Amino acid sequence: MSQTLFRALLNQRYPNAASRHTPLSQSHDIGPTDTPLIDATIGTVFDAMVQKNPDKEALVSRHQAIRWTYGELQHKANQLASAMISIGIEKGERIGIWSHNNSEWLLMQLATAKAGVVLVNINPAYRISELQYALNKVDCKVLVMMRHFKTSDYIEMIQEMAPEIYHQHYDGLELASLPNLKRIVWIDAPDSPVQPNFVQKFSDWMAQGRADDPKLIERSQSLQADDPINIQFTSGTTGTPKGATLTHKNLLNNAYHLGEALCFSTDDKLCLPLPLYHCFAMVLGNLTMLSHGATLVYPSSSFEPLAVLQAISEEKCTALHAVPSMFLALLNHPQCHDYDLTSLRTGVSGGANCPRELMERIISEMHMKELTIAYGMTETSPKSTQTLPTTAIEKRVSTVGLVQPHLEVKIVDTETGATLPIGEIGEVLTKGYAVMQGYWNDKLKTDEAVVDGWMHTGDLGSMDSEGYISIVGRSKDMIIRGGENIYPAEVENYLYRHPKILDAQVVGVPDDKLGEQVAAWIIPKNGETLTEQEIRDFCYNHIAHYKIPKYIRFVDSYPMTITGKIQKFKIVEAMKAELGIG
Repeated sequence: MSQTLFRALLNQRYPNAASRHTPLSQSHDIGPTDTPLIDATIGTVFDAMVQKNPDKEALVSRHQAIRWTYGELQHKANQLASAMISIGIEKGERIGIWSHNNSEWLLMQLATAKAGVVLVNINPAYRISELQYALNKVDCKVLVMMRHFKTSDYIEMIQEMAPEIYHQHYDGLELASLPNLKRIVWIDAPDSPVQPNFVQKFSDWMAQGRADDPKLIERSQSLQADDPINIQFTSGTTGTPKGATLTHKNLLNNAYHLGEALCFSTDDKLCLPLPLYHCFAMVLGNLTMLSHGATLVYPSSSFEPLAVLQAISEEKCTALHAVPSMFLALLNHPQCHDYDLTSLRTGVSGGANCPRELMERIISEMHMKELTIAYGMTETSPKSTQTLPTTAIEKRVSTVGLVQPHLEVKIVDTETGATLPIGEIGEVLTKGYAVMQGYWNDKLKTDEAVVDGWMHTGDLGSMDSEGYISIVGRSKDMIIRGGENIYPAEVENYLYRHPKILDAQVVGVPDDKLGEQVAAWIIPKNGETLTEQEIRDFCYNHIAHYKIPKYIRFVDSYPMTITGKIQKFKIVEAMKAELGIG
């Protein structure tokens, strides 16, 4: 597609999204409302797309050797939704999925939406206490799970949590530690071994349903766009995880508007290495593509750089969604340039700060000239701002874009809550259709997070006169050294300029005299060696003296979540342990 044609199409789909007649004076902006919000359920929108494109390829799950058309995906999703109804799952009840990426995950997402059942996303890395907490917090009636995760045996974990389960049958479990859980379903494969009686095979469960079940039609007709349909747990780094509750309307509109901004059509194929349990992949991946009649490509069950490169080359993918650490792993893979990536044109980087140098490499070396940056959080479904493919490169590498359709964003003083003048740093707040219904069964935490419809993100940022937003970090990550506020992203972005540095993460470490000191963990490029003094010399006279890291450590990797987000609190913990700080 030529740039001229692309710009015309984008302007048609996304009117007034990138232009402003009057410069802003206050850090408060409202997104375009030219196109009305979708007031329908996920199942209704998906079925309409199937009717238009029944024979179009919908899903390619390469590690499972699966290729399904829209018609086939619909048939299987209807059959699974019918199976849910057949075992007595009522509208609004909860079913958990504890699995990596596979076709069954997508079926669960569509089937629960069609049956009006709330899908509960469970992190595959959860251990016993975390799993028990999540299942009991939302009263899950059914748990669908994979067999293993790395060295973890999920069956053994279930048995350890509920020893009495070994003598029970999957149809009607009675467990002391999981009083609401009545059935466990195991995602099997054709050559799967025999499993204990307390788990049912996914394939057998599917066989209980009928794609033309009249009860499913009746159930679907009773659903509303504002019905809750998904619960996603926050990371829980500052306390017990909270279950953000999201509706059809939340998720569907957020997904649709991303697809419009990227000008997706039935000609597009998205390579999706992100974990489906996370909002980024589930909404901006699965739902975005299905709402535009495009094709989803799962390269592997979990992120494997080589599998991603192979999928892009062999499937001729036009888009790739990833977090910065994934893009970095792809670009630095020794076989990266052995694969043809010229089919790529667009995609989204999100979930963490994307340094300018990395973004420029993605655009040039991976041919993603229409790469965009998206920003948001699970509680906002997740996207609240985005750069456009036609946004000037300077804005694309330095901001997270503009407020999205039918949403508002403002920057407020963290102490007074007053809206700040343009350019000043404060907390980012979001308002509009994308804000969650609330935290499941936790009114206190909901009321703390959402005030007068405004979601308090906990992120610090600023807005320019055109409405472009820059994120400087989490409010809890801001470093206060001797009364000076230091935003880690500022220091990280400067360190990225060093020719020998591959990646850098900056945190604050407690200090008796100054309150906090700056610490940097640095990953050198392959084959390069660095010294602490070399880093300090690089910073001297280029950034303020108080921003120059006191503690510098050279590492091979960072502690990360399964979604590829770096866990800075673990870096702080490691530094405190090393320095003997209580």
